Amino acid sequence: MKTLAELQAIKEKLQSQMDLRNEAHASTRVVVGMATCGIAAGARPVVTAFSDMVQEHKLRDISVTLMGCIGLCSQEPVVEITTPKDGKVTYVKMTPEKAKRVVEEHLINGNVVTEYTIENNK
Repeated sequence: MKTLAELQAIKEKLQSQMDLRNEAHASTRVVVGMATCGIAAGARPVVTAFSDMVQEHKLRDISVTLMGCIGLCSQEPVVEITTPKDGKVTYVKMTPEKAKRVVEEHLINGNVVTEYTIENNK
């Protein structure tokens, strides 16, 4: 049996994970393609890395959500990040390590990691 404090900690952790999926009030959106092609290419660890990093850095006003097919199967895993400053940026062939760098450089410091974008991976 869990103590009341343990149950409260579990609730808070799950609530923060659910808050990441609430797009309604977020000005920055991280959308990970999770169709079968994306999952087969490794999208699940990528979305986990984004979610974990956003929580770890206590970033606010950012939603991390899933999407079906984005239409770039040969470039999976695909992540689209939309910010007020940069508009939509499409990252391709993502890995958990690349996701961590994108969080640190793009989401925290505001600098697009151009070498991971679709424009530089055609």
